[in-house]
Amino acid sequence: MGIENLILLLAEAGFYFVFMVGLLHLRHQLGIGVFVAALGVMHFLETYLAAVFYVELPFGVISPGSSILFSGKLMMILLLYVKEDAAVVRAPIYGLLAGNFLTVGLGLFLQHHKTIGVVPGRVADLAFIDEMGWLMLWGTMLLYVDSLAIILLYERLGRRFKQSTTLRFFVAGVAVLTFDQLGFFAALHLLNGAPVQVFWGGWIAKMLAAVIYAVLIAAYLSYSRITALPVSARPIADIFNDLTFRERYEDLLDRSGRDALTGVFDRSRLEFEAPRALSAMLAAGKPMALMIIDVDRFKSVNDRFGHLAGDQVLKDIVGCTGRVLGADDRIFRFGGEEFVVICEDLSPAAARERAEALRKAVEDEVRQPDGRPVTVSIGLANSFADGTTLNALISTADARLYAAKNAGRNRVES
Repeated sequence: MGIENLILLLAEAGFYFVFMVGLLHLRHQLGIGVFVAALGVMHFLETYLAAVFYVELPFGVISPGSSILFSGKLMMILLLYVKEDAAVVRAPIYGLLAGNFLTVGLGLFLQHHKTIGVVPGRVADLAFIDEMGWLMLWGTMLLYVDSLAIILLYERLGRRFKQSTTLRFFVAGVAVLTFDQLGFFAALHLLNGAPVQVFWGGWIAKMLAAVIYAVLIAAYLSYSRITALPVSARPIADIFNDLTFRERYEDLLDRSGRDALTGVFDRSRLEFEAPRALSAMLAAGKPMALMIIDVDRFKSVNDRFGHLAGDQVLKDIVGCTGRVLGADDRIFRFGGEEFVVICEDLSPAAARERAEALRKAVEDEVRQPDGRPVTVSIGLANSFADGTTLNALISTADARLYAAKNAGRNRVES
């Protein structure tokens, strides 16, 4: 009986692999959605089999749902990644996670229905649906972690095994499937009282699955005339950012809080970022400088040449400032013709020099439409000496800005 079950498992693994790889191979003709949908619809069957369907093999008791179907899905996700990229493979990862959250949510609603018996001998087992929903959700959360881990590990192994794609698939599969077996068995033991032999049998079966799928992938790559998949030149952190949509988040964050005219950060971003930067500098025992820059007699520019000319002056000042400031300095439009600059890890003396360089650069480079120079006045405050909160630094810098104005403009006060 055990040998017959083993032969059937090998046949199931082969059938699953050929079918799914066929969809993946034809993704450009059929669309990647066909492959992704096929991955998704298998999840209920995988979970059901993992929960209640066990067979005996020569080395123990296993479930085909976990050892063949889930292991195959994870290897298919990795294969999709190496055939496409992180931006493509994250779609099924997050789609499965979202779909199973929806399953659990609907299952909670269904339990409140008053059901009736219509089909003789058949009664809705909502407790089973509820149990399956939570197992599916737990399995999908594990799949999410597994998918990120197997892709990142595959790339890390590529630095060591550049010419052996099969070995990278196998080692990554063994490591991540071992972690998955620990996580999923914990849920099975808690919900179903699964015995320990299920863990060991399932683990051995998953190791066997890693071997089988790695060999089948090698055969497929050979059929596709690919001897070795190249190692990505991108840093591991960048791949992780793509997989987790972080690059989209950072792009959205970068686009939000921007001043529409000058392109620099606006006051809302100052109020968000400056306190965090200040706290980090204080915790590290490092200074931070804050400058308030005000364009001298800006109203007269608008009155004499119009607001479009005034807008261009502000843009030119921002461009000039960007060339003077350090790579880690940040500039924010504070309001009207006022800008705030924060400089981390900059001593008061160095901050004074940078503010003077900025003032002089504006005077030398920025012109009104009639050719006359534009000047700025700058108020400078430093952490520790002038305050340990954003409000304190702004208040001190603002007072010094007006002192610079009253002293004749086009100067720095610190």
